[in-house]
Amino acid sequence: MKQLVIRGGQELTGEIKISGAKNSVVALIPAAILSDEEVILNNVPNISDTKALLNIIDLLNGKVEYKDEIMKIDTRNIENKVVPEELAKKLRASYYFMGALLSKFHYAEIYFPGGCNIGSRPIDFHINGFKKLGAEVTIEGNKYIFKADKLIGARIYLDFASVGATINIMLAAVKAEGTTYISNAAKEPEIVNIAELLNNMGAKISGAGTSEIVIEGVDKLGAAEIDVIPDRIEAGTYTIIGALLGNNLKISGIIEEHIEALLSKLKEMGVDLVIEDNSILINKPNEYKPINVKTLVFPGFATDLGQPMSVLLTQANGTSVFEETIYENRMGHIKYLNDMGADMTVNDRTVIIKGCTKLIGKEVVATDLRAGAAMVIAGLIAEGTTRINEIDHILRGYENIVEKLTNVGARIEVEES
Repeated sequence: MKQLVIRGGQELTGEIKISGAKNSVVALIPAAILSDEEVILNNVPNISDTKALLNIIDLLNGKVEYKDEIMKIDTRNIENKVVPEELAKKLRASYYFMGALLSKFHYAEIYFPGGCNIGSRPIDFHINGFKKLGAEVTIEGNKYIFKADKLIGARIYLDFASVGATINIMLAAVKAEGTTYISNAAKEPEIVNIAELLNNMGAKISGAGTSEIVIEGVDKLGAAEIDVIPDRIEAGTYTIIGALLGNNLKISGIIEEHIEALLSKLKEMGVDLVIEDNSILINKPNEYKPINVKTLVFPGFATDLGQPMSVLLTQANGTSVFEETIYENRMGHIKYLNDMGADMTVNDRTVIIKGCTKLIGKEVVATDLRAGAAMVIAGLIAEGTTRINEIDHILRGYENIVEKLTNVGARIEVEES
């Protein structure tokens, strides 16, 4: 069993370069199969989620070259096949093949997707969108079957501004007859990135990044190239780490607008931030002010940064409140933080955090991807040694996390136990 072992209390200085966005590339890869030619993705992170999606591309007879963050996907000989449970369950984003295969072949069979256990994440919005476009949906055990004689543009309203549903409906609608309108669409930067790729392929999508996306169906999609946007969650995670341990720590390759909500909260706490071009220079302050944090859909405070942020709040001088509004199971890390010395009380989706508390290294568990990031942060600031189990969750979303932190002074390594 692999463990992440961290010897805490090290000051961090130097530079951390942000990788391509996990939440973007996991949709860009399935989107590529809509092309009848070659698609090139630049700035692709080398993470386990990327590899899991490439296994599905390989199953479908696509050809992939992946070297030095550049991925070339040749879909000219793509075939429609059942996406089996062992591949689908590796990650949540496997469900993007539903929309892509339905769009390309008017038929898709795929097993229920996997991913982190962070609460109920039904795909009802996706399915209802597919139905509005004219698809029939059958569920056989854990397998979904989607079929349509043809897809026809429709007006689709999302009860919740779901990122996954917005992207999946966009993929399904891009070759539908007529025009599709997605109202109450999610506005996350990753959606803009996907729409840009599709438009580069010849799609006609407008409004991405706003609450209404308009998609005029086209008959054919061709070759295209796109840069994967920087990972705003990785950027936010390392920025929080810098707020706790930074001595002129530079986080480079960021887009400020993508993490504006986090930066605003850090400034409210008294963190020393200098933002210049596409980088942030961070220094640890003498003390942190307590604040309240509430997760919201973009451009609000990102749910994926809530768990890492809660670790920072343990070091504030006073009582802070963290409220999670997106997922109901984002509190898996709290037990372990309390074991390490934090004073955190959970009430449903709200946590009362009393600081400032000294954290002591312990053996802990990464219960999901962002909980794992929280445990890494806790280990970095704790006295003594922290051992994190189930680290595959962390490696799903953070490219070269050990190397990036070691290079700026952290004492962190992977050990076989």
